[in-house]
Amino acid sequence: MTSTPNAEQPQGLTTAEAQQRLKDEGLNELPTASKRGWVRILLEIVREPMFLLLLACGTLYLILGDREEALMLLGFVGVVIGITYYQEKRTENALDALRDLSSPRALVRRDGEWIRIAGRDVARGDIMMLSEGDRVPADAMVLQCTNLHVDESLLTGESVSVRKTEWDDKSEMERPGGEDLPTVYSGTLVVSGQGVAEVRGTGLRTELGKIGKALQTVDTEKPPLQHEVANLVRDMGLVGVGLCIVVTIVFSLTRGNNLIAWQRGFLSGLAMAMGVLPEEFPVVLTIFMAMGAWRMSQNQVLTRRVPAIETLGSATVLCVDKTGTLTMNKMTVRKLAAGGEYIHIPATGLPGVLPERFHELVEYSILACEADPFDPMERAILDMGQGALKGTEHLHEDWQLEREYPLSRHMLALSHAWQMHSGGGRVAAKGAPEAILDLCHMPQAQQQLIMKQVLDMANDGLRVLGVARASCDNDDLPDNQHDFDFKFIGLIGLADPIRATVPAAVAQCRRAGVRVVMITGDYPGTALSIAREIGLQHPDRIVTGSELEAMSEEEVSNKIRDVSVFARMVPEQKLRLVQALKANGEIVAMTGDGVNDAPALKNAHIGIAMGERGTDVARESAAIV
Repeated sequence: MTSTPNAEQPQGLTTAEAQQRLKDEGLNELPTASKRGWVRILLEIVREPMFLLLLACGTLYLILGDREEALMLLGFVGVVIGITYYQEKRTENALDALRDLSSPRALVRRDGEWIRIAGRDVARGDIMMLSEGDRVPADAMVLQCTNLHVDESLLTGESVSVRKTEWDDKSEMERPGGEDLPTVYSGTLVVSGQGVAEVRGTGLRTELGKIGKALQTVDTEKPPLQHEVANLVRDMGLVGVGLCIVVTIVFSLTRGNNLIAWQRGFLSGLAMAMGVLPEEFPVVLTIFMAMGAWRMSQNQVLTRRVPAIETLGSATVLCVDKTGTLTMNKMTVRKLAAGGEYIHIPATGLPGVLPERFHELVEYSILACEADPFDPMERAILDMGQGALKGTEHLHEDWQLEREYPLSRHMLALSHAWQMHSGGGRVAAKGAPEAILDLCHMPQAQQQLIMKQVLDMANDGLRVLGVARASCDNDDLPDNQHDFDFKFIGLIGLADPIRATVPAAVAQCRRAGVRVVMITGDYPGTALSIAREIGLQHPDRIVTGSELEAMSEEEVSNKIRDVSVFARMVPEQKLRLVQALKANGEIVAMTGDGVNDAPALKNAHIGIAMGERGTDVARESAAIV
């Protein structure tokens, strides 16, 4: 697929240069975990202490000459191996089905022409075009952009998209997160606008790749059951060996102290040891865990490591990610403010008729959106507005868009100039409240009053947008939004609502003695609002990533005992919190779906990854999906 190039845009690489860089640096892809074959799965099963116990008992019965007992135990070995292998292989096949096998496509400039290639063929130095709905194929610097917003929740956990700006020829690649950075990152999603960027990192050299590489240094935590079984096998083995030695010596010394006496004494000692060893225990334990895994699979829960099932019942702390786990990962309009009045809108939607005094606010917020937006906030405004204003004169499908004034770094608001069907023109503007107030040229006192409303809404965890309107002459549209005579209409508050079942689930965990801790990459205000809404313990106590960075290990260990909300956390800090909880003697379960959750998922006693919306890296790091 080709596109007409812009003469001002960089020329990018030639095909030969790109092929040479791909040869030198490798394809733009992350190495996937090697698929576990049947030999590897069987070896992992046989290495378990309880299977070794079963094999040892069967072998000893053969030595004693009890073939029936030996064959029965060795038959149980085969049954247990078969059940475990079937369960783990079934889970692996289900995970294969969950993986997205399609490689993302990229529009790059090669040999002076725009061509669309597979994402794996993007090379360092490529110039790529980014448009609404694109998945960014590599880490890059933004050279040109118009209203470019990117969803980085995959890497940061932030529930809203972030604004991008153009590179100043000085700054270097930074960590993801925050507004007005000139960097885009592999795996993130363009939700609005467009841009041109120069690729700086591919494959393992991306932020996504660095996290994947760091996973190799993180040890997978064995479930407590495996430690307990290993200790049981060791202790019972020592007891059995001790009894065997004592019985052999006593029998031999009391039966003539000759070779035959020693042989009979040894057989008697083995028989005594066999009576002590709990050979049925591995069979019963494995069958019950396999049954548990099967029952969980009926509820769309896949068990990658069967011993993890027992850990679910012994967990004392549940660490949860916010975006997509506690919340729906879908923006909705939750509050409207106009003329000094408010209306709250439940996550399920407007329960009745929208009062007339809010019609103009919703009308112009729709006019300030794209007709078919990809941006989740614009999508939320349209979904709510078109339903609330259905059957009224405030929906204008017959109006013609004359001009769009895009959002920029210096003006955090956008405007749409419309031609009315009856003649004349109207302008709708929406954006950051302070930018909208600036466009309206309002008195300082009135601005302060409105900004207080904005602060109140923001403290409730809402993302706040201001809306304004103006009249215009479409035959003589100005070049600057400030040249319109805007009138302030009101405010719209949006949020990613919590899932309806979460508060009850948190309460149930508390009754079961499981403490719930929220660890998120999102902002403190949003995290605190969610914590209060779902009923976390001590919801007003919070630690941010920067505060955690300054703490010693002892301070972290003490702080994590009574703080349940951690915000603006990067992957290494999530891992550090899980390790601190484990050091305090807690049995830690961790849920998550993003790449930023993967190190903590792997190191927790039990990692629980989301299936359909989770990333491959998160699923491969978890014990349960």
